[in-house]
Amino acid sequence: MVDHSITGKNVLIAGGAKNLGGLLARDLAERGAQAVAIHYNSDATKAAADQTIAMIEAAGATAFAFQANLTGADAMAQLFVDAKAAMGGIDIAVNTVGKVLKKPMSDITEAEFDEMNAVNSKSAFFFIKEAGKHVNDNGKICTLVTSLLGAFTMYYASYAGTKAPVEHYTRAASKELGNRGISVTAIGPGPMDTPFFYGQEAPDAQAYHKMAAALSPFSKTGLTDIEDIVPWIRFMVTDGWWMTGQTILVNGGYTTK
Repeated sequence: MVDHSITGKNVLIAGGAKNLGGLLARDLAERGAQAVAIHYNSDATKAAADQTIAMIEAAGATAFAFQANLTGADAMAQLFVDAKAAMGGIDIAVNTVGKVLKKPMSDITEAEFDEMNAVNSKSAFFFIKEAGKHVNDNGKICTLVTSLLGAFTMYYASYAGTKAPVEHYTRAASKELGNRGISVTAIGPGPMDTPFFYGQEAPDAQAYHKMAAALSPFSKTGLTDIEDIVPWIRFMVTDGWWMTGQTILVNGGYTTK
């Protein structure tokens, strides 16, 4: 019988230095992962990556960190090669990389669109591609998308629009990798209480989002708390492996679809 627990597994988390990715890395280490490899994008994130590495090791797991700009296919391929060599194999691969832009479509430049597409869509495609090549049989692949895939919100055309293809990549990969027992899923949180949210929203919009959801009064800030998303991802890469090909949208840490 296949063991779907975290215990003894090797985990790769893209965007695993801080925020949701960092918390997930620490959580899986605390729950028995053998090794956790995290990716971070730039020197600006190195201090956070070092702190997360120390916390992973304090939890009893072996830890590795790799820096790369994952908007290029070669860099993504190298990340998987390096992580696999360091850990001896990859059982679970989670991609939390993303970029948010809030602008009317009429104001979005070609350069801005290209960057959003590279970070949100292209990198997700090649993450899933490389995960399919390198993750062990009966492994798990999960990608972060957005609850905006199930909602209409102004000014997020380039964000939701470049995350939307990832839903199809997830379904397609689940069919292609299913004969190896590999589960492929995606999760779309609502507005999360992280710097990514506050960097895009004016104070009046922040106030609105903090009260917009019916369950907003039950979270710390009214937004989605990252500690409420981690259990969903943990579920999807363990007991929820059978949900392969599905995208779960959550808001405030509670299922909305």
